[in-house]
Amino acid sequence: MPVIRAPAVAGLFYPAASRQLAHDVQLLLTEARPHELIPKALISPHAGYIYSGPIAATAYAALKPVAAHIRRVVLLGPTHRVAVRGLALPDADAFDTPLGRVMLDTTAMQAIADLPQVTVSAQVHELEHSLEVQLPFLQSVLPDFKLLPLAVGMASPDEVAEVLEVLWGGEETLIVISSDLSHYLPYSTAQRVDNDTARHILDLRQLGSHEQACGATPINGLIIAAQKHHLTPHLLDLRNSGDTAGSRDQVVGYSAFAFTPAAAHTKENEHAR
Repeated sequence: MPVIRAPAVAGLFYPAASRQLAHDVQLLLTEARPHELIPKALISPHAGYIYSGPIAATAYAALKPVAAHIRRVVLLGPTHRVAVRGLALPDADAFDTPLGRVMLDTTAMQAIADLPQVTVSAQVHELEHSLEVQLPFLQSVLPDFKLLPLAVGMASPDEVAEVLEVLWGGEETLIVISSDLSHYLPYSTAQRVDNDTARHILDLRQLGSHEQACGATPINGLIIAAQKHHLTPHLLDLRNSGDTAGSRDQVVGYSAFAFTPAAAHTKENEHAR
């Protein structure tokens, strides 16, 4: 019998009813600003859809030109509930959401299982939302894919980059980093802090603090990989909960980035001329 990781935040971060969830995600994707890019990697937020859904949709809408080619999604997000050293794989064969079952790429999981910074923990993944909330978007955009989910705990950017290098693949592999930005700052302060964080990412400079982004470690690992593979980052969306559905007294920042190969970036520029 396959081991299935059940959804933990359905009905909390996003609708538990499949029809409502499918409707909401499609509406968000339809309303998202289109971008003519060919992403190898994305950064997408992971709050409740009412807050960060429009920004996440902007990231996933960018996959439309390449969706048919993607067969594997390497998904990294920070741990929120259970501390872990390194990067944790789940002890599962599939993840369920209200939209259906996502099979895991167990062959690729075995390829990184022997790395010293990689561990296996059902407990780390059981209640973790940073990965789960990305799945309905992926299920709505990609016709056929397997998932490799990694919950990132106490690790170095180089350790993350080493894992990404093993899993890099070609156009069949998409990398997604799940991360929010600043937390619980006044609106104008958050805008200033998040703009600085966005500039760091666009310049491929390491983030210095998890106060800039809760997923700073996997983002920094992606930055190392982007430098090695000559990826170009593009800021697709930058807002906070004060812009979407919350008070402006204390807000949480959200961003959407796409990282494109140099050749794809050149084609995009030529098309735009």
